[in-house]
Amino acid sequence: MSKATDVSVVGSQLYMLPVRTRVPLKFGPETLTDVTLARVKLRVADGSGKVADGWGETPLSVQWVWPSAISYDERHQAMARLCELLAERWASFGGSGHPIEVGSDFVSQELPRLLNQINSERGTAEAMPWLAALVSCSAFDLALHDAYGNLHSRPVYETYTAEYMSRDLAAYLVPADGSDVSFAGRFPAEWLVTPRPNVLPAWHLVAGKDLLDAAELTGSEPDDGYPVLLADWIERDGLYCLKVKLRGDDPEWDYRRLVAVGLIARENNVIWLTADFNCTVMEPAYVTQVLDRLVTEHPQIWQMILYVEQPFPYDLEKYRIDVHAVSARKPLFMDESAHDWHLVKLGRTLGWSGVALKTCKTQTGAILTLCWAKAHGMTLMVQDLSNPMLAQIPHCLLAAYAGTIMGVETNGMQFYPAVSLPEAAVHPGLYRRQNGTVTLESVRGPGFGYRLSEMRRELPPVTTSFGNTA
Repeated sequence: MSKATDVSVVGSQLYMLPVRTRVPLKFGPETLTDVTLARVKLRVADGSGKVADGWGETPLSVQWVWPSAISYDERHQAMARLCELLAERWASFGGSGHPIEVGSDFVSQELPRLLNQINSERGTAEAMPWLAALVSCSAFDLALHDAYGNLHSRPVYETYTAEYMSRDLAAYLVPADGSDVSFAGRFPAEWLVTPRPNVLPAWHLVAGKDLLDAAELTGSEPDDGYPVLLADWIERDGLYCLKVKLRGDDPEWDYRRLVAVGLIARENNVIWLTADFNCTVMEPAYVTQVLDRLVTEHPQIWQMILYVEQPFPYDLEKYRIDVHAVSARKPLFMDESAHDWHLVKLGRTLGWSGVALKTCKTQTGAILTLCWAKAHGMTLMVQDLSNPMLAQIPHCLLAAYAGTIMGVETNGMQFYPAVSLPEAAVHPGLYRRQNGTVTLESVRGPGFGYRLSEMRRELPPVTTSFGNTA
């Protein structure tokens, strides 16, 4: 069944924006110092020929989406090549409907084929993982949602209803076995928080290479007006939520890091901590021993830990680890594993209790996963991919509408604050944390409420363009 509100994509443009971090960001065994942001413009048209443009943006964080011993350049080039194929295919896909309908169809029908094409072109080289393909596709999917809202002059979150969608959630989601959940006749708006909160607690990332103490200073740190030491960040931004990146392959280092951060947190009136083991743990006992030692030796720090994030390998179907021992101690959130609701369904049977959503896995996928998780009583968080510039806005909107366990992780201002100055001029509350929060009052209008026309952002030349974009 079609609706007069349905749209099709008729054109696409891809821009690649390289940025460099002011300090290194450690992802598990790798360190990020440079990242390319894929910025996409999609043009959509309805049945009457009315057109509108929308924008989406995602950091292509190679080290996070594709951990590997093969070179960064090789992985980066493969993802950039996939983005070019995606630009061509989105412009010619031809699917019509609401963004969740078109986006879901594209990810299920076209993205696997394009991923296979990339991996075939690369021959015997290590295959690009599905997570890298999702991240490459997410900027296009975000642009589709934005364009749809722009065409209908509505904030896109107001369109996740039966008024605009032809398919109910039963067309996408299957309840857990033995549950009394039904998705028939139900739409995403049912699980969204409305009116949305406009003030969100902000989580600061304490990465593996971040400096904790003045004794660690070498003199090579950036002198750019932004803090370097953790205590200075806490004081400057009024922080009360800290996310601690751990190694996952050295329990003594992880324990000492948690204690060191925890002591600084207590001294500076921080309330909450979370521990991110970054997919490198193979046995639940690794995590439970760290937590049990903490509760014995530093019970106040243990109490500050709100949840534990993704200790185990993100290939959940390959590594079906029973994690009930961990989630019995602290809420345990899927992050890298939560590609879509299917894997959340599997994770729930293994003992995972919460889900960390990310817009970089597509807006469509995030909304569907949100609905499945909430319907089954799972707790939500929205985690960052160090989102700067436009990427920050849908990221924080998702957290506001999702109803998370505690605010939103937002750390782009730690690693490349200067790159977001044009966007910050319009949305200052989203790019500078104050009193431990970010604010969304400035985000208003159709689509994602970017207010793009007010931003003085000079884009590089178009990387590739297809279809009707003039």
